[in-house]
This record gives sequence, structure tokens and C-alpha cells, in this order.
Amino acid sequence: MTPFTIVVDSSCDLPPEYIREHGIEVLPMPFELDGREHNLGYWQEITDKEFYGALRKGGVAKTSQINPGYFNAVFTEYASQGREAVFIILSSGLSATSQCAALALEEVKQSWPDCKIFVIDSIYAASGIGLLVMLAVEKRSEGLTAGETALWLETKKHSCFGFFTVDDLMYLHRGGRLSKLSAIAGSALGIKPVLVIMPDGALALKDKTRGQNAALKLMVEHMKRCIDLDAGLDTVLINHTDCPETARTIAGLVESAVNVKNIIILAMGPVIGAHVGPGSIALVFEGSITREEFERRLYG
Repeated sequence: MTPFTIVVDSSCDLPPEYIREHGIEVLPMPFELDGREHNLGYWQEITDKEFYGALRKGGVAKTSQINPGYFNAVFTEYASQGREAVFIILSSGLSATSQCAALALEEVKQSWPDCKIFVIDSIYAASGIGLLVMLAVEKRSEGLTAGETALWLETKKHSCFGFFTVDDLMYLHRGGRLSKLSAIAGSALGIKPVLVIMPDGALALKDKTRGQNAALKLMVEHMKRCIDLDAGLDTVLINHTDCPETARTIAGLVESAVNVKNIIILAMGPVIGAHVGPGSIALVFEGSITREEFERRLYG
């Protein structure tokens, strides 16, 4: 039996070699940098160094969702060829892309009601989506069908976690998550936020620390609250926006705090990077509790 295809949008931040090795298809999410459109996805027309270097110099980046027409064409191609696929899409809490995909699939199913195409709202971003893709690859290798894998992911996604910190608070202000006054005052005081991917997939500012090291340590402490410390972790993904030294620092903190088999450091793509700015770090892993439970325990 031909294995099903795993499809993801380019906000997933997985390395090209992993995508090629596992036959993953990537739908490019367009972005603009200083008015120039980039339509081929992340790092195909520009490098991460060039992108974040431009932002540091005052460049302006904008992102766009994938529209229903594009999804309709892709789904029609799959359905007409009888191909099975699981599409893992950027969080509905951050973008309308997954809603566009769901709408397009409903339309395509009017002509191909028995098509085996499944859309997963990842309720995640960046390497959080990448983690779900890696888990889907494992399930596919175990022999699960597209439908079985999609059903499993719908449950599993609620116990995958992501904690973020940013270097420049003004990016959060531009994204509507922080007032301009708070951003200016926080920057002057050296405040570094710790943000959480919420149960509904939205990004929320939950904690504020003095200095970057404190933020990194708090992220690791949060991670410890979400996992079975005796069992440890199989894989931890660390995303960074052109700050590899900081990524290595938090990797060291993780190694000192928990038993982990594999730490993967990845450059964050422009889809999310445009909204958090250079110097940002994300810590992503599979927990032993759900995000809802973590939210209740820590924030009531």
C-alpha cells in the first residue's frame, strides 16, 4: 500500500534535508520584506541571515495566509488522483490559514466525498508544527493510515508545548500583544517576556523576567512542569531567530535539567520570525500533560 503524504505549510521550520528524506510536501506561505514579495517559502529566495539582518536595520516584514483558492487547487489534485494526505496547518489562533484549508476541503469533498484528505489545525506555530510533523512521520512508519494518523494527531497536539522569549518588545507591540508604553518601558528596564502557546493556539504573554538568562531559565522550569521527569524527553526542538549562541545556551540548560535523547536547533522561518523579531528563542517539546492542565496548574 502506498504511504500517505504528509503536507505542511512553510511555517513549520523543518530543515530541508528532513523534508526531502521523509517525502514531506511543503506549501509556501508568502511574505514580504521591504515591499519585495517572496512566494517560494522560507529561505529559498533569501537566507535567514539576510532576513534578520534586514530587520535589525529597520526593515519591515509582512506575512500573508494561504488563500482558499490555492488550497482548493491542491486538494483537487490530490482527490482526483486518489492520493491520501494529512495536512498540518499553522494555528487558527494565529492565522486564518487553517480555516481557509478547512473551507476548501469542504468544497472539494462535494465532488470527491470519499477523498482521504485530512486537515489538522496544529494549534501551533514554527517548530511546534515541525514536532507534529515528526510525530506524524513516526505514525506513518508504524503503518497507520492517513485517517488514523489524523485522529491521533488531533489528540496528541494538545500535549505538545511551546515557550517563547523575544529580544525586542516592540515586535510584540506591532503585533498587538503589548502596548507601546509597556514595550518602551520594558525595553528600558531590560524586561524579557516568556510567552506561551495557549490551548486554543494563540500566543499569550504570561511571565516577565529581568534579563534574557532569567527568561531562558524560566522556560526550562516551565518545561519541567509539563513532563514526566523520570521518563525524560525523546526530542526537544529549539527555534531561534538568528541567535545561535542563545539557542546553544538554552540547549545546555535543558541538558542539565532533564534527561533528553535529542536536541535539535532550528532557524525560525520568516512567517513567525517577522512577528517576534531577531534574538527570539522558542522551546518546543512533547509533554506528559495537556496545555489545558498546565494552564490550570500555573495560572488558575
